Amino acid sequence: MDCRIYQRVMRQISFLVAVLAFSMEIQAQSAQSWQDSLAVLGKQILQSPQSVDLRLKKAAVNLELNQWDYAIDEYGRVLDIEPRNLSALYFRAYAHHQQRHYELAKADYESILALVPKHFESQLGLAMVKRNMGRAVEAMDELNRLVQAFPDSALAYAARAGYEAEQKQYEPALYDWDEAIRLKPDNVDFAVSKVEVLLALHRKREAKAHLQQLVKAGVPKAELRHWMRQCQ
Repeated sequence: MDCRIYQRVMRQISFLVAVLAFSMEIQAQSAQSWQDSLAVLGKQILQSPQSVDLRLKKAAVNLELNQWDYAIDEYGRVLDIEPRNLSALYFRAYAHHQQRHYELAKADYESILALVPKHFESQLGLAMVKRNMGRAVEAMDELNRLVQAFPDSALAYAARAGYEAEQKQYEPALYDWDEAIRLKPDNVDFAVSKVEVLLALHRKREAKAHLQQLVKAGVPKAELRHWMRQCQ
């Protein structure tokens, strides 16, 4: 699967981690700075061990440093204090996913969806977990539910299209890329992904015409050279 869609969501998560860190005035630019921040937070937590806010901030720094197991442990402590803390459940699921603890990630995403059935990121995360577990039918079911719950979301259609393309279901993927493009016509990633599906269907003329439209819309031709060559 072209995981760019899911990776984009993961980058958004990283951004959220950074926001959490900056919210406590950690202007860190290096691993050592983050380590120093951990030391400060550790001391503060010793003084206020029941502080959910401090523990969430510490776990956010653990994520920033790719310390997945430490983050998982810290989110577990938060959940011991507040069993329904959505942030802890969500980011613990993310950390479990990074560690390939798929059953545990699945359980956390499902816990969130039991509390908030229309939680976009958790629904998408659950679909990707099931995909990584090799549960293709269940993963597609989750993506179908995502589209049904968020019919105006270009990202929902794009996520399903990417998975359909991986499964070589090119016609459904083409439909979903068209829907994603309809909702976000300026998204070049979506447009190029549609081109890739057209090429997989051996519809080179349509793919070339689509690329030419992108050039007319202002996309530098050099950025599209890879796909242009495949249209020859």
